[in-house]
Amino acid sequence: MRLYAGGLLVIFLVIGCKGAPPGMQSGQVLRTVDSSTSFTVDTVVSNLVVPWAIAFTPEGNMLITERQGRVRLVENGKLRAEPVAVIADVEESGESGLMDLVLHPRFAENRSVFLSYAYNTDDGIRVRVARYVFDGSSLTQPKTIIENLPAARYHAGCRLSFGPDGKLYVTTGDATERKLAQQLDSLAGKTLRLEEDGSAAADNPFAGKSGARPEIWSYGHRNAQGIDWQPGTGLQFQTEHGPSGNDGPGGGDEVNIVERGKNYGWPVIHHGETKEGMESPLLEYTPAVAPASGRFYTGSLFPAFKGDFFFGCLRGETLIRVRLEGRKVVSQERLLQGVFGRLRAVAIGPDGAIYVSTSNRDGRSSPAAEDDRILRLRPD
Repeated sequence: MRLYAGGLLVIFLVIGCKGAPPGMQSGQVLRTVDSSTSFTVDTVVSNLVVPWAIAFTPEGNMLITERQGRVRLVENGKLRAEPVAVIADVEESGESGLMDLVLHPRFAENRSVFLSYAYNTDDGIRVRVARYVFDGSSLTQPKTIIENLPAARYHAGCRLSFGPDGKLYVTTGDATERKLAQQLDSLAGKTLRLEEDGSAAADNPFAGKSGARPEIWSYGHRNAQGIDWQPGTGLQFQTEHGPSGNDGPGGGDEVNIVERGKNYGWPVIHHGETKEGMESPLLEYTPAVAPASGRFYTGSLFPAFKGDFFFGCLRGETLIRVRLEGRKVVSQERLLQGVFGRLRAVAIGPDGAIYVSTSNRDGRSSPAAEDDRILRLRPD
């Protein structure tokens, strides 16, 4: 059965699945809106608990974080029964827990893996970024890179990525204290740019400025959880959660082009509003979709997707594809709408397939029997 992943036929697809748990369409053949590309969705890993991040080793194996504190390994296509690490001091409540995982750019040489996770202190929840060495069977030699990042049960960030410049970028949430996002003496609601040892990059925009933290690259963010660089231009794109109703009107989720030293407005402006000296989003979503990742397609399996920006959505229960020409949005469409439930991480595999994690066991959905899972989109 062939179904279009867009337009009125998406409505038919969702209605047709009503009453069935997420994931019942695994193995289905779908097409993009313009019918240029058809693909099959397979379940490659099942029975995970809120997989937050996916990373591929040079050997083609997959490392996955589970929000409750476990790091899992998929080796030769099979999930290893025992975790390669259990982070004992992870604080998991609300939206916090073990979050991102990124490999060092020279991982093949140094086997270094970076994790971000929430932990408890006497002053409340904080976020730590730590470096480990992966010996093939476990994560060893933990070393704190940066810690005491402001956090809370909600709006804790925390996405990690190495940029084309070799620096480590860290997104932080506003820790539910809106005003902190505008304060340059706080690391809440910011993008940080660090050396791999956790020190501030010497050429950061606020280095040496009184009353400002030198780690800051950009500010005025609410809770960014997707970051990647556009092939060709090197522009940094981020996805960000907008007000969810408890601290503003619903919606206002964003895609931003994030640049050195700029102010992205929260909480002064949101929902596409404008103000001199502040950046408005490239894309804004109301009603909310809750974007939780962001990845440019750089593989070869899907020529039509080359250079497109993909991100998984939690509340929106969809995978959004954005076609771009530099800074200009050409078109966008919603794939997998309502089929697999809440979608979070996106990764491009060494095989060129697109890998997406579900997040149906996060307390905000009704999980299917095999949830949570890692899905693979491959050409039909």
